[in-house]
Amino acid sequence: MKEIAPLTGHAHVVGLTGSPGVGKSTVTGALVSVYRNAGLRVGVLAVDPSSPFSGGALLGDRVRMQDHATDDRVFIRSMASRGHLGGLSWATPQAVRILAAAGFDVVLVETVGVGQAEVEISSLADTALVVVAPGLGDSIQAAKAGILEIADVFAVNKSDRPGAQEAVRDLRMMLAMANYGSDDWKPPIVSTTAMAGDGIADLAAAIDKHRDWLTASGQRDQRRRDRVREEISAIALGELRRRIGGLPGESRLDELADRVLAGNLDPYSAADELIAG
Repeated sequence: MKEIAPLTGHAHVVGLTGSPGVGKSTVTGALVSVYRNAGLRVGVLAVDPSSPFSGGALLGDRVRMQDHATDDRVFIRSMASRGHLGGLSWATPQAVRILAAAGFDVVLVETVGVGQAEVEISSLADTALVVVAPGLGDSIQAAKAGILEIADVFAVNKSDRPGAQEAVRDLRMMLAMANYGSDDWKPPIVSTTAMAGDGIADLAAAIDKHRDWLTASGQRDQRRRDRVREEISAIALGELRRRIGGLPGESRLDELADRVLAGNLDPYSAADELIAG
């Protein structure tokens, strides 16, 4: 990380999230085709649920990206979430840096489809793309789950199916209830049928328009600064937790826990002692 630090920050990071079954992998593969036709180098990080047996990624969704497997200007990597909440792997931010340093123009990060916990993608990506589909529960229910609030762009995929227009209408109604300032970005809604490639060029154009807005408004640098602040904090807290924990039976933490259990100390005072040490 120290070696590549000066080389990072050039790639535009697009995060794709949404409920299972909406076609995130198919949309990702279709976007790769659009970007490759424009002559761009594309990196894809696809975060899968971890196998309970091997601990590795299940890899099922990568089958849908085989069209790009032999393209030497496309790099596709599956990563296991390893139980990390938020839909992302702990190592994903570092992998994004590696791809940016290697000269990729666009990095697509596809998250585990688990619903509520997926808001973490908004802190990793420059542009957060939320994919929804008709027939998988109404959009208002999805709004309650919290992931719609983080969208910079909406894709209503499988728009050739019944109910697609209703999904678009529900999203428009939800956005109409939000308070947007004159200079704020209002998420566009793009109808797509990724299997046929319909609407994907419009989706890529919406992502490009958001990238231009980020640069013009200064939000790109602010988002990235916030992202790095959170990452530094997480790394520091992880290291502090490691130092505090020690080995079972040997640590200061065990001693304090015994005193709290015995009623000789309260948890707040124990935490103060731990920090002071």
